[in-house]
Amino acid sequence: MPGAIELPSGQVTFMFTDIEGSTRLARMLGDRYGEVLGAHRAVVRRVLCQYGGVELFTEGDSFFVAFRDARSAFAACVAAQRGLAAHDWPSQQARPLVRMGLHTGWAVPVAGEYASAEVHRAARVAAAAHGGQVLCSRASMRAATEQVPAPRPAPAEAGATTEVMSGVGLIDLGPHLLRGFDDVEQLFQVVAEGLDRHFPSPRTRRAPRHNLPADVTSFIGRRPESAELRSLIADHRLVTVSGPGGSGKSRLALAVARRLLSAYAHGVWTVDVADVRDPPGLPTAMMDALGLRREPGRPALDTVIEQCAGQRMLVVLETCEAAPFAVARLVRRLLADCSQMDVLTTGRQPLGVPGEVLWRIPPLAPADAFALLSERTVAARGGRVIGAHRGHPRYVADELPDLARVASRLDGSPLAIELAAGRLRLLSAAQLAGRLDDPLAALDPSRSADVTLDASRRHDSLTRNIDWSYRTLSTAATWMLHSLAVFAGPVDLEVAEWCHDGAVTALSELADKSLVDVLAGPRYGMSAQVRSYATGRLAASGQEVAARDHHLAWAVRSLDRLANPSDGHSQTLALTEFAPHVDEWEQALRWSAEGGDVRSGLRLVQALDVWWRENGGTRRGRGLLARLHRRLGHVEVAPDDLAAVHLVRAGLADDREERYAALVEAEAAAREAKDPDLLIRAIAGRRLTGIGGGASSEAEQVCHGVIARAGRAGVPEAALPAVLLLAESLWRRGALDEAADLLGGARLLETARPEDRGRRAVDWMLGMVALRRGDLVAAHDHLVVALRSRLRHGFRGAAADAVAAVAARCALGDDPVTAAVLFGGAETVTGVRRVASFGSYWAELRVRLRATLGDAAFDAACADGAETGFDRIVAMALAVEHPDLERGFVRLAQTVR
Repeated sequence: MPGAIELPSGQVTFMFTDIEGSTRLARMLGDRYGEVLGAHRAVVRRVLCQYGGVELFTEGDSFFVAFRDARSAFAACVAAQRGLAAHDWPSQQARPLVRMGLHTGWAVPVAGEYASAEVHRAARVAAAAHGGQVLCSRASMRAATEQVPAPRPAPAEAGATTEVMSGVGLIDLGPHLLRGFDDVEQLFQVVAEGLDRHFPSPRTRRAPRHNLPADVTSFIGRRPESAELRSLIADHRLVTVSGPGGSGKSRLALAVARRLLSAYAHGVWTVDVADVRDPPGLPTAMMDALGLRREPGRPALDTVIEQCAGQRMLVVLETCEAAPFAVARLVRRLLADCSQMDVLTTGRQPLGVPGEVLWRIPPLAPADAFALLSERTVAARGGRVIGAHRGHPRYVADELPDLARVASRLDGSPLAIELAAGRLRLLSAAQLAGRLDDPLAALDPSRSADVTLDASRRHDSLTRNIDWSYRTLSTAATWMLHSLAVFAGPVDLEVAEWCHDGAVTALSELADKSLVDVLAGPRYGMSAQVRSYATGRLAASGQEVAARDHHLAWAVRSLDRLANPSDGHSQTLALTEFAPHVDEWEQALRWSAEGGDVRSGLRLVQALDVWWRENGGTRRGRGLLARLHRRLGHVEVAPDDLAAVHLVRAGLADDREERYAALVEAEAAAREAKDPDLLIRAIAGRRLTGIGGGASSEAEQVCHGVIARAGRAGVPEAALPAVLLLAESLWRRGALDEAADLLGGARLLETARPEDRGRRAVDWMLGMVALRRGDLVAAHDHLVVALRSRLRHGFRGAAADAVAAVAARCALGDDPVTAAVLFGGAETVTGVRRVASFGSYWAELRVRLRATLGDAAFDAACADGAETGFDRIVAMALAVEHPDLERGFVRLAQTVR
């Protein structure tokens, strides 16, 4: 170029042109091609001169031109195409079809030339065009429209026309990948009167419509959740998937996003906020995800908005807790300026942006958790198939039952399941299941919580994962988390307020950070992993004793409220009311046995005694009581409490010697306490235990003596256990009239004992007496009363005995099938307190039923009962028709009249 020509500097618009199919045209025209080429150059150069284009070089059929302003470049391209179309060519076939491309960027000439990547981009834009077509980049479109005095029009949908100057418009051709460039370039076609509009797609690789990562492992389960989430996204522009770390939020969000690709014309794009080291750099990260080019001096968010405005797309922002405020600012701007954009975010807390729909991810369903653990375990063990038959080439011992136990202990947490699969490389499923009382110790490769808030390490272990959220808690929320960690299960608001004055605010913070789950009720709970972590933090804080003492005080308080209702009436013992509290009482009892208040522990033991014996907890109760008993010698305990706890020891003892020793201690303490009720119970128990398996006459003498002594002491109700035991003995030897008379007078004794009257043992024994007498009407009446009361008050073991007695009534009443079904159902209640003395009676009746029905029918009926479920078996027993109706008796009808 001549030295006098000054090259544009700064924002320069570059223009490249060449003739499409020039080789073909040269071969076709031969010597005349030079004439056509010269005419083509003349037309183009006239236009360049007219619009101020600086010709940098011409090579063959191509031009490389620089313009100081973009609008002149657009005008030159339009004029050149019109001039070429209007020129008189030797023939229509000889007309050169020239493709042109424009791109604007920062460039400074050095030594008469440009050394800039912007030049290469302009060349690639031109190479993407077809003959007769003019293409431009988004930068050139923007440069031209910014020179227009009127307000800049918003970018339109792909295919729509945007006017850049009078008579000249642009058609958005969408994002494309130019050869040699990694980012995406939005291409536009210049349209004007006299220019062709219809061309094939640009000569580029069409940019992908998403940047979703490929799945490395299979996505298991979550079908209902996936459908629900897709529905929410269809109805709302901003949906946040919240939940604790490791719950599978991002995996589910990405899976749903992949399913929605067809719904978004401009694609689905994801950014993991945890990978953004500097929160203000979030718009830049999003620009990179979209494949947009960074523009010097221009805010990244402006570039993103310009690209996305008017485009139908879904943006997925993962791990938003890493920079919640930066994400909230970004999302507000995107929703305001990009009307066709939907946003799906994942995080442990809500963003707090208007219009946000918060959807909490549930734990994996049990079947899905088991399937995921099974698949990951097979992979961890090198493909060895779990549960395969012995002929399988990769057979290992069948671990499916133990693997199911492991899966059920992991709170449906995908992260915990992945870590468990890693542990199962070294351990059997049975070994791992036995270690899951402390999931962090069992699963974590490292228990150290001394880590920085490094997003890249948050899924290394459960501890680091929880630590991510814990370190952001306020002091009040931290104390609330510590306080709740000592509870065995979820609590209601009243309990939370017992722990902390600002409970609602603290719970809100914990729920927002997914450290506490809000359950139905509402109740507030936490996963086993969070509880284990919080317990460790509590111990490290030096506040564990205070927190556990507080919990123990609450346990005793809740027991007092059940035992002493506000109306002042005597409360019938109802184990149904115990059920919501048992886990907490046992948790508090463990602390009492370790270092808490012993007297409070003794109270809990006395309350839990009946529960343990009725619900299969005697072994657990013995263990807890043994630990508490070891502390009795180190504290001062009232004699009556000491007597009561020794009576509990005796009731839970699994051998005669232990029982006898406990009763001796109970008797001594009761004498010291001068408590006649406790003394009568202790003496009765010791004497009966002392005779062991002796003759029934000896046991009857003991019972008579206890009954008389209780009467003389003014506490006849204390002898109720002796009365019932005596009635059983009389029943066994056939003294039915004597047993009935004895029981007739015992009803008042039972009514006077709140801990016994819900069991209705007197009615049950009267029913058994009536059965032996053959009086099915009286038997039915008594047994139904006993069964209803036992069911209502939660005496599950006693209810099973009552069902067995109703089965006996059916067997004697010529209904053998119902009898067999009820016997089968009663037998499913195992490991609870049952009346063993009637076992031979049940066995005798079952033998008769088998003989009546035959082996196959009897076994099938028993199996039906066992599979029915105990609650339904009880309902079936209560629905047995009254004998009066069965046999046409008039007794009931006469009574009604």
